[in-house]
Amino acid sequence: MGLTIGVDIGGTKIAAGVVDEEGTILETCKVPTPPTSEALTEAIADAVRSVGAGHQIEAVGIGAAGYVDEKRATVLFAPNINWRHEPLKDNVEQRVGLPVVVENDANAAAWGEYKFGAGQGHSDVICITLGTGLGGGIIIGNKLRRGRFGVAAEFGHIRVVPDGLLCGCGSQGCWEQYASGRALLRYARQRAFATPENATILLGLGDGTSEGIEGRHVSEAARQGCPVAVDSFRELARWAGAGLADLASLFDPSAFIVGGGVSDEGELVLDPIRKSFRRWLVGNQWRPHAQVLAAQLGGKAGLVGAADLARQG
Repeated sequence: MGLTIGVDIGGTKIAAGVVDEEGTILETCKVPTPPTSEALTEAIADAVRSVGAGHQIEAVGIGAAGYVDEKRATVLFAPNINWRHEPLKDNVEQRVGLPVVVENDANAAAWGEYKFGAGQGHSDVICITLGTGLGGGIIIGNKLRRGRFGVAAEFGHIRVVPDGLLCGCGSQGCWEQYASGRALLRYARQRAFATPENATILLGLGDGTSEGIEGRHVSEAARQGCPVAVDSFRELARWAGAGLADLASLFDPSAFIVGGGVSDEGELVLDPIRKSFRRWLVGNQWRPHAQVLAAQLGGKAGLVGAADLARQG
């Protein structure tokens, strides 16, 4: 199969791109994400038609944040969009006249990294995305593993603290409440409030109050050596690495790929994640250690992965 289109649905924009068999994006377009489900479907179709004009397109892959059924057709539940058993495949196919595959966005990003990014050369890879929340994907034996009902790898909602922090999913103590961009911001604000004398750089980047700290301030302050910001990254990394150690016990991959916005800070977060992973890995002195790698494709992973999954039908 030749060219396919990948679609990545974000909170503020929908990105669509024409992708070839080598994972190269030939053309892209972006449109705002509408507030209603019906308008969103129309916007997806508009983006596909726009970016595909002038190209011989074979199929479309859509990455959607939420639970996608085993047929890769229906969004069972999307936490940030009013989709409940939404027949997205049928609705978009009717509008664009092309075969459509719907995939969870984290699965699509994981597949993109495995096929064209940091996972090349590995047959068994676990991907996690440290963004606002925590997502993931499982590739074992060179295949994307989605589970019987299509909703595997929701790693962010593994409960790591019984009766812990309330999560947006309705449960308590979920992993993403302790290892995510949202968690990093909470750590920084709490520490800045408790010890403002150690957070002068961080507070200076905002409005001088702990409530005024934003995620970008934490990253910038950490790069400048602010003790509170650096310690906040270490706390996030401690939880992230411990979680990877648990996943190693489940899947025994040769590599973990860490993506998402938090991973953009590179070794500032990856080095302490690796240390925490080794610390909590059961039998760590006597067993091979999976590599912990930085994602390579950045924000393109989901689009490229969705396009390639569409190619496979």
